[in-house]
Amino acid sequence: MDIDWVDFLKGMVKPLMATAVVLMAVVLSMVQKLGLATEMVYSIVRAFIQLSVIGFVLQFIFNQKNGGWIIAAYLFMVSVAGYTAGQRAKHVPRGKFIAGASILVGTAITMFLLIVLNVFPFTPRYIIPVAGMMVGNSMTVTGVTMKRLRDDIRIQKNLVETALALGATPRQATHQQVKRALILALSPVLDNAKTVGLISLPGAMTGLIMGGASPLEAIQLQIVVMNMLIGASTVSSIMSTYLCWPTFFSKTYQLESKVFNAE
Repeated sequence: MDIDWVDFLKGMVKPLMATAVVLMAVVLSMVQKLGLATEMVYSIVRAFIQLSVIGFVLQFIFNQKNGGWIIAAYLFMVSVAGYTAGQRAKHVPRGKFIAGASILVGTAITMFLLIVLNVFPFTPRYIIPVAGMMVGNSMTVTGVTMKRLRDDIRIQKNLVETALALGATPRQATHQQVKRALILALSPVLDNAKTVGLISLPGAMTGLIMGGASPLEAIQLQIVVMNMLIGASTVSSIMSTYLCWPTFFSKTYQLESKVFNAE
């Protein structure tokens, strides 16, 4: 992996200069006594280090001919996303595993379709950035779905138990809670698709335009991106509800009290 360190260091000048806006935010936080100044500094330093490291890692992977590096990078992203989403839904038993499995299924199916339909070639330069967008979006949606589903069932515990007592299956008894959780989780993705280009230009489109591509080329890619995000997020969120059900109920179709008693 050959790196022109002179060009790299020159290229880091503008990112460093851009931290001026963060310093402005830090000063405002201190003036308003928000208590966020330290966290802001920590966040931007961590982001700077993480992005710098990942830049070198991607440079290495892009130079490799072995497809195994693509799969390894993808599985790493899914693992981190599953852990993060599971942390959001911390009261869901085996939440990290459920989140990881849901994200894996949703993004893998979507990616497989995109490759089979020849939308993207199976190369690191295309697959890794695309997978990153899908995994990140699915992580957010899956975490919200799992947390909201558990919280809704907890709030309406008596209603669910009454339905179970009358002979309903766990899926029938929690149908409305599942529906609400999915709608809540997927609404931001759908709202973003409705307003894309009207309120702000998305990252993929902006990056292409700033890189010299024509606006028409940029919108073509952005349309593909929006489609794949909706597909991956929907599959992942629905998958998470199916995997949550066995952890919410006992073998005798009763709510697991230890899952819903925790605050």
